[in-house]
Amino acid sequence: MSFELSRPRTSIGVAMLWTLAVAVFVAAFAAGVFEARAQTETVPKDRAQLSLTFAPIVRESAPAVVNVYSQKVVKNRGVQWFSENPLFKHFFGERGLGGTMRERVQNSLGSGVIVSADGYVVTNHHVVDGGTDIRVVLLDKREFEAEVVLDDERTDLTILKVKTDGEELPFLEFNDSDELEVGDLVLAIGNPFGIGQTVTSGIVSALARTDVGVSDYQFFIQTDAAINPGNSGGALVDMGGRVVGINTAIYSRSGGSHGVGFAIPANMVRFVVDSARTGTTVQRPWLGAQLQAVTSDIAESLGFDRPKGALVKQMHRRSPLRGVDVRVGDVLLSIDGQQISAPEEFTYRFATKRIGTVVQIAYLRSGEERTADITLEVPPDDPPSNPTLLKGNRNPFAGAVIANLSPALADELRISNFDEGVIIVKLQRGTARRLGFKPGDIILSVAGKEISTVDDLKSVTRNNRNLWEISIKRGERIINTNIEG
Repeated sequence: MSFELSRPRTSIGVAMLWTLAVAVFVAAFAAGVFEARAQTETVPKDRAQLSLTFAPIVRESAPAVVNVYSQKVVKNRGVQWFSENPLFKHFFGERGLGGTMRERVQNSLGSGVIVSADGYVVTNHHVVDGGTDIRVVLLDKREFEAEVVLDDERTDLTILKVKTDGEELPFLEFNDSDELEVGDLVLAIGNPFGIGQTVTSGIVSALARTDVGVSDYQFFIQTDAAINPGNSGGALVDMGGRVVGINTAIYSRSGGSHGVGFAIPANMVRFVVDSARTGTTVQRPWLGAQLQAVTSDIAESLGFDRPKGALVKQMHRRSPLRGVDVRVGDVLLSIDGQQISAPEEFTYRFATKRIGTVVQIAYLRSGEERTADITLEVPPDDPPSNPTLLKGNRNPFAGAVIANLSPALADELRISNFDEGVIIVKLQRGTARRLGFKPGDIILSVAGKEISTVDDLKSVTRNNRNLWEISIKRGERIINTNIEG
């Protein structure tokens, strides 16, 4: 008996039946899929559905975005290309070879946004800084003179008032910039490179950017909508045609757009505009505390699962935080329910609150979360600044304008508000300038005597000396020097 090895085979009849069954199943499945798609997809029925466009938003928004032109006179000495050379200055000094100063007109171009029918316009401080002849040109070519109503270098914002003679202008409304989310569609409208009004589209690519470095309040909207030189002061608008930011800076290695642009949030802009409309300066609440980022190491030591909040590193003796029992070492977690992830975020949100209102902060101490209500106030002018010009033939500070350093003065000078004592605020011609003292120097002691007030310095410099032992603080450095009388 023998066996033959063979491969198993399926008969032709069975194969045909199997193929037919599979075909029927596929047909039924396909019919169901197409029916489902037909319920969600339709053929465009009109031109609006066929052509998706931002045009309706642009039509409503663009007329309120303007070109801002400013001029200022600058002085140059002699042959500029030569006299500005550092090697030339090394040998001949800042005055060069003498000769008369030449004046020339420097033009500046940027963008702006009309935010009221009676002609209030927002632009960037750096667009009109020092300008004496400011003009605003609308999309329809109408041209108006404008004057500076409020200039706030700390936010890089300037509010202009157009002289309309009662004529109403197109304007844009603000939206709540805190409602923005990463991925939201936005349009950037402005006048890049002076070529005329241009609209670019993009998305909000990040929020709360804190390392931009163009103003005191580091809390910017980041967008990939193309922003270029000339766009500064223009509008960043949402899909409702409302202003969510003022375009102010770009990240670029070449000067052109690399898809990383930054805008000042509308909530900060609106705060400055409201101050301008009421005819007041921008009054910001005073915290009187230095905050520090919560690093991963600090977070671990505090029992956090991740870094969050802002650590209170230092407090002024008059800080309103002391009155509600917040202490150095506590971590601020939120303000009016808005979570805090960095010191810059707390500073921004705190700065947009109004004087006299009450805000609630949440903070953490020893693992326990607490809350406190703070009434917002301006930095105190205590002691009174008492600016005084010092004189005297043998006075080393002759020609210096000095003042008592208070939180209010420190805020005005944009320096640390934890220092106290006497500060040089200005230098006129005199001994102090020749000896190399500078505005911002804090005078700590003179002739072995501690200087706490203007009167202290006036008293100690009233008598002539053969040798002046002087200690000052310049920035973070302590400088001790001896000066012959």
